[in-house]
Amino acid sequence: MSTTQSERLRELLEPLVTSTGLDLEEIAVDSVGRKRVLRVVVDSDTGADLGKIADVSRELSAKLDETDAMGQGEYTLEVGTPGAERLLTEHRHYVRATGRLVKFQLAEGGELVARILKVDDEGLDTEVPGVKGRKATARRLAFEDIDRARVQVEFSRKDKNEEEA
Repeated sequence: MSTTQSERLRELLEPLVTSTGLDLEEIAVDSVGRKRVLRVVVDSDTGADLGKIADVSRELSAKLDETDAMGQGEYTLEVGTPGAERLLTEHRHYVRATGRLVKFQLAEGGELVARILKVDDEGLDTEVPGVKGRKATARRLAFEDIDRARVQVEFSRKDKNEEEA
């Protein structure tokens, strides 16, 4: 039996989110002044476009209206995606970040910035960019060697079509 409001909300809302083809990544209830804000973060392997987010938002709103999960007070529902610099916490997050540059906090201490090339059940194959004209190097990371991982924003990265041309 769940005890926190976030756990109860997850149990209530997750089936609706998954029925739309999305994953429920996070639920947070925050107080903003006198109002409460329910933030729901969704994603999928192919991303979540605005149409899907609007659809799931309507479904979640209807479900919340028919239950007392948020209590009697006013609240605002915000549904969105994880954002550009998402924290990687699940295996599926690493798979979705394939090809992206990621900053890893390593369990042994220190950090590493590398591009994820391949993900399997045990860990990741990465490419560490070369510095000052040096060639990039390959590095294997086991999941147990990673304390934290966060996708990095790249402003000058070419997309695959530009690289192939």
